[in-house]
Parts: sequence; C-alpha cells; structure tokens
Amino acid sequence: MMQVFLTTQPASGDWGEGTPVSHDALGMRIHVPAREALQQIQQAARKIAGLGPKAIQLAGDWLASEQWAFAQGFMPSRGEVTLRWAEADEATLLDLEHRLYCANWVRQQTNASPEALGPQELALEAATFVAGLAPEAVSYRLIKGDALLEAGWVGLHAVGRASYREPVLLELDYNPSRDGKAPVDVALVGKGITFDSGGLSLKSSEGMVTMKSDMGGAALLAGALGYAITRGLSRRVRLILCCAENLLNDKALKLGEILHYRNGLSVEIVNTDAEGRLILADGLQLAADSGAARILDAATLTGAAYNALGGNYQAVFALDAAASQAMLQSAAACHEPFWPLPLAPWHQQMCPSYYADTANSRPIKGGGPGGASNAAGFLSRFVPHGGAGWVHLDLAAAFCDNGNAQWAAGATAVGMTSVAHWLARPDC
Repeated sequence: MMQVFLTTQPASGDWGEGTPVSHDALGMRIHVPAREALQQIQQAARKIAGLGPKAIQLAGDWLASEQWAFAQGFMPSRGEVTLRWAEADEATLLDLEHRLYCANWVRQQTNASPEALGPQELALEAATFVAGLAPEAVSYRLIKGDALLEAGWVGLHAVGRASYREPVLLELDYNPSRDGKAPVDVALVGKGITFDSGGLSLKSSEGMVTMKSDMGGAALLAGALGYAITRGLSRRVRLILCCAENLLNDKALKLGEILHYRNGLSVEIVNTDAEGRLILADGLQLAADSGAARILDAATLTGAAYNALGGNYQAVFALDAAASQAMLQSAAACHEPFWPLPLAPWHQQMCPSYYADTANSRPIKGGGPGGASNAAGFLSRFVPHGGAGWVHLDLAAAFCDNGNAQWAAGATAVGMTSVAHWLARPDC
C-alpha cells in the first residue's frame, strides 16, 4: 500500500505548474505552501491517482479537512480503490468513513447507466440507503404512474409519461423521535430525472450524453440526509424525490400544453427541456403540505448557472436573506464552493404567457438572459410564506463531464457535506 505524506516543505527541483508531488523511499510527498491548502491537495491526489495505485495509506500529520480533500481527488470514475486515513481520534476517523461511504453512494448512483437506474430504481435505492442507516426511524411511500395524476402531481406525471418506465414520487419520513405528531423541521426536494433527452425540445448528442446525471439533486440530498443521520441528526426530515425520464413518444409533453397545478397555478410549456422545474413544483407543494419550517430543493436545473459559475460552484438562490446566509455559512464551514446568485420577487414574472399564469421558461435558447434566476423565480411560486425558510440549489458543480485537475470524470458529491451540516444547524 503506497504511503502519502503531506508537507509544507518546498520540493527540490523544478516542478513546473501545479502542486509538487515527490517520491522517496517512504512513499509519495505532497508539497503545499500552507496547511489546509485544500485545492492543492485535491489536485495532487488527482496526479497520484493518475499513476494508477489502487491502495493508499495517508501517513504522518493530516487534518481531517486535508484528508477529505485528498479523498475527493483520489476517487475514480469507475472501479474500486482503497484509502486508509492517517492516524486521528476515533470520532474523526469514523466521521471520515461515514462521509466517504455516503459520498461514494452519491457518485455511484449519479454515474450509473441510465438504463440500469430508472425512476423507480432511483427512488428505491435512495429509500433503501437512508433506511439502512436508521431502520427504526424511517418510513416511506411511493406514488407512481397514473396515481400521480389522481394525487394532483401533474408536473411529474406530464414529464415522465412518455417513458415506458413510470414516473415515481418518493416521500420518505425520517422521524428519530418516532412520535407521529412531531413537527417536520426540514423538507428536502430533489430533482431525479434519470435521463433527459430534452423531450420534444430535443437536446443535441453532445448535450445529451451526460444526462444520466440529471438526477444529481436527488442523489445529493439522499446522501446528505444519510450523512447527517450518521452524525446523530435529531430533527424530523421529509425527503421528497421527484423521479422520471424525459423522453419522446406519442404521449410526450407538447409545447403549448398547459398544466394546472394543485395550488391553482397554470403553466404553459414553451420548452420541454425545462422539465426540472415542472417536477420540482410538485415536490415543493408536497414539502409545503408537510408544514416544514425550512425547505431546500436541489437540482441540476439550468445551463445558465453552469455558464455563470463555470462548473466550480453550487449556485444558491433564496428570497429569504437569512436562509441564504445559513446555507452559505454551512458551505464555508465545510470548505465547499457555494455562491449566491440573484433572486427577487419580480423574477416570478420573467417567463410570461398569453395563455396561462406563467410559462415554464422563455422561448429562447437556454431560457435567455438570467435563465437561472428566472427558473428560481418560477420555483418560488410554489413555496409557502413568501419564500421564508426556502433555499434553492442549482447544482452547477455536481458533475464533471470529462475530468480535470481536481475531479475524475463523473459525479463530485460537492454540497453533500454542506447540506448535512445545514440540516443540523442549531440556529436554523
């Protein structure tokens, strides 16, 4: 097993650009300018992973945050590797193990073949994963197919009706007190589009090839809840995953169609590739029904957020400044890259329709200027109390298409730790 040490001593010789990694009789050494140089450590881990080792022992003096940064860079797109942590107290080692277990679950689901992981498979995988961590505190139900229409969940049904695999709504209840009258503290709503062709607004092959990852929001929130449970989460949480495939056949959602939601809003479809917000609208209404004081949704929602943040940050939107600040503080505490983008009440009016209360986008490529904020404005129509306590995450950094200096190709699980931290915040 290859040993890897961390040092702030400079490397000898000319190493060119990037974080120097040297080798001696004991193993590999990562040379960083200062402690908690986390980006440099992650980049060095990618270099070491490129050499092909399948087993690594971190040795010497490492902080927990530094070990986690190495783990993120070392994890592969496929196959298994072994990572043993450096010496630390038992609580730290156990927490790192739990975090890696949950993050790897998020990666595995998000990277899975879209034919292997359909809507029902995703819902059941998430339910099994969370229930396995707290079997006596978890219950769940699935609503699928035409039963969604009977329950009034028109957005999820409309998006998923063109696939032979039925759309599925997962409602999972984590209730550690086991008191049926205990209030729901948080509702988590995840976008679970297991494959997105764009529907009649068909994507190009280039834009479609990684669309197995369009369920990254659902996976991230299930992973975050699981990780929070391993850390002793004592609050009641409702996990709502909206799972479907966005495909084409003679039943596919049409442009010009109008959906009538349970809250009375009518929505004209002007882009079937803006489907995520249609299914989240159902999930957010169900979250409101739970009476949760805080609501968080997460979705790989818009290319506009990716264009704004370059795939390096998760975008944060909120009408409630305190709610936004709480999420950003959790991200900072967990050393994860989150960034706020603008959202105001007038964004609700940025997708006008002649025939309905609103359209689901604008009939312009990518939704036009401000597309990520306009999408968040659409979602804000479906949250209670004027958006108090609600946060929307547009996951621009959820997936790395081709691999880079920090990440192997595929899912990153960035944000899982921050959401778990946010779930347990005593001041929220």
